[in-house]
Amino acid sequence: MAKTIQDDPAPVKSKKIFVLDTSVILYNHNSINSFEENDVAIPITVLEELDNFKKGNENKNFEAREFIRFMDKISGKYTMTNWRRINGPNKGRFRVVMNEKAKRDATLIFGENKADHRILNAALKLKEDHPEKKVILVSKDVNLRLKAKSLNVLAEDFETGKIQNIDSLYSGKSLHDEVNPEMIDKLYQQGFCGVDELDIEPPFPNHYVILKGQRASALGYFNPITKRVERVEKRAVSRIMPRNAEQVFALHAIMNPEVKLVTIQGVAGTGKTLLALAGAWEQRRNFKQIFLARPIVPLSNKDIGYLPGDITSKVNPYMEPLWDNLKFIQNQYGEQDKEYKRISDALENEKLMITPLAYIRGRSISNVIFIVDEAQNLTPHEVKTIITRAGENTKIIFTGDIYQIDTPYLDSQSNGLSYLIDKIKHHEIYAHIRLEKGERSELANLANELL
Repeated sequence: MAKTIQDDPAPVKSKKIFVLDTSVILYNHNSINSFEENDVAIPITVLEELDNFKKGNENKNFEAREFIRFMDKISGKYTMTNWRRINGPNKGRFRVVMNEKAKRDATLIFGENKADHRILNAALKLKEDHPEKKVILVSKDVNLRLKAKSLNVLAEDFETGKIQNIDSLYSGKSLHDEVNPEMIDKLYQQGFCGVDELDIEPPFPNHYVILKGQRASALGYFNPITKRVERVEKRAVSRIMPRNAEQVFALHAIMNPEVKLVTIQGVAGTGKTLLALAGAWEQRRNFKQIFLARPIVPLSNKDIGYLPGDITSKVNPYMEPLWDNLKFIQNQYGEQDKEYKRISDALENEKLMITPLAYIRGRSISNVIFIVDEAQNLTPHEVKTIITRAGENTKIIFTGDIYQIDTPYLDSQSNGLSYLIDKIKHHEIYAHIRLEKGERSELANLANELL
């Protein structure tokens, strides 16, 4: 029988020992494999915390279960208190730190015997036992990293999957000034022109362009099938008229049948959710159902089970933004209008469903148009899990503001929406647009700009 690990008490070339916090494992259960030839230590307190997370249907519960299974597999018939090598090229060793009693006691320094302080003690103990090596605490918890540094323990965020230069994140569009007027005329007359005729670099598939000449301007996008820049026309969808070029592009991406995955990024008030809903409703006849979902990030990080009432009462406060946008679309029609009643009927018949994201996982999403709102509150693994569930004739739209993170262990660089935009921008079935201008109200724009 092949061994998955081996006893390896002898010194190795590793110069660092990385101590993993629970938050890292809940973010990515495969994180233990991300440290190359360096050693990885898991405090026993982390395993205790993972035991509390293993039950449930949320992604963090999945990550906890997968890591526990992984540890069981790689440990085999051996104990984990001694250093053991992880199989694989250029892999280091791992162990579980049982002794969390260091000379410098974090529980006394910070005045509380909590899990974070015991994890700090594990790092302090490793630092005492291995003065020849750098001991680094890895955590998604900013406050825990600050506490570690205050105890002279090196600490860093888990970097795997982080976007290094968030300021240059793909916007989905570009502006081209001084375009040959004849090319703009050609766009209006024929509906398309060649990339070489516009004298621009070949863009990504479904990339949007704003073309300006001396006399006129035009909107277009690069069609990856025809390899041409084709004109994009401004038009109302579900009686929602786009108010700027970026909104025109967003609706075009949502309505384009060749595009199966859309991301829309923008600050509050730019119309992300409204445009996604309007486009989905316009295409309802092409799909069996419309799913509208968003991750639930409870206040004080407490589960929704703490809230009173049945499950509908518990989740309705988190779904209100979706209801508000749906009502806005419905109110574009009179109460006696057939379209007004169709929206109400679609909700009653579950043709259109507003639900927490946790209740979508595990369901088949074939023949569905699926809107995921507030996608910046998802991890990269959660985004991947959602997309990999897509069946035939499914379109997924992610919307969010990468700078408006509501969960403590994500930021603008590590959230799932940023990761998706950066990694998938060159694919033909994907389109992205960043909305720049707030259209909610003059007051909302003032707040976004000055506050």
